[in-house]
Amino acid sequence: MILDIHGDIWTDVTVKSLQGKRDIIREYHLERFKKGGMAGGIFVVWADPPHDQRPKERLAESIRAISKELFDSRDIVRLMLNSSDFYKAMDEKKLAVMMGLEGLSSLGEDIDELYTLYQFGFRHASLTWNEQNDLATGVKGDPERGLTEKGKQAVKLINDLGMLLDLSHANDKTFWDIVDITDKPVIATHSNSRKLCNVPRNLTDEQIKKIGEMNGLIGINAYNEFIDLVPEKRTADNLINHLENIAGLIGIDKVALGFDFFEYLSGDTTDSFTSDTYAGTIGLEDISKGNSFIEKLKNRGFKDEDIEKITFKNFLNLMDCVMK
Repeated sequence: MILDIHGDIWTDVTVKSLQGKRDIIREYHLERFKKGGMAGGIFVVWADPPHDQRPKERLAESIRAISKELFDSRDIVRLMLNSSDFYKAMDEKKLAVMMGLEGLSSLGEDIDELYTLYQFGFRHASLTWNEQNDLATGVKGDPERGLTEKGKQAVKLINDLGMLLDLSHANDKTFWDIVDITDKPVIATHSNSRKLCNVPRNLTDEQIKKIGEMNGLIGINAYNEFIDLVPEKRTADNLINHLENIAGLIGIDKVALGFDFFEYLSGDTTDSFTSDTYAGTIGLEDISKGNSFIEKLKNRGFKDEDIEKITFKNFLNLMDCVMK
């Protein structure tokens, strides 16, 4: 079974809810999850373009949509607030879903809103998506700009609340600013090795080692443009090369799966960050191919106990370390 620690399902829920649709996970996603062996993961809220120009309003729309969806899907979804909730969800044959925040542009400088979001059930946050905001700087922002003073306060509050602090999408300066002040292990939920694919969204060996030193976790990303610069080499097998490289630097106990599938999102959103029409990674086009990816890991020589670590146990261990 697979915990996919980065997915945009709440974005699809928001879009379809605003179209008047209900019970969206069951109707549009559940069959694919089951086919791929997905047990749950982190479903994130983000200001999906073009709504990145109105992030506060988009967050409110998303929370309303999620609230309806959690009611409709209460027989198939359990919110995951700690590791024990994962095992309860498995016993109940439900999806174990953690609420995540991919970027905090919607807060402006009002970081006290994190208390409200925590009470709603969010247990994961990154300070930025690709943008430069009042707290931090994403990969498309000023490379000389990192955390702001309010961003430093947000890091402390996220630590105090016991939320997972995500470094994916942070630019290099923000990355190093965060790791210099955080007092908890960090996570990069959906990032690969920059050594193998030299794009800003991937991590340098030095960044990977730093996350390992902090007893953090890195989820490998199945987005094709982060696997290889050559389109023909954007394959599931080459994604495993990223996993092996990261594990070779920091150990098998500090890697996970953050697939970042988004084949269900519209072009209005995806055209803002993809260079070509999105076709997916060859052999891992969506989560329905999850079990075949596990078979590829076995064929590559990964032991069953290591696969269990990668697919869910490492993430649960991080939860136990960070969360209250």
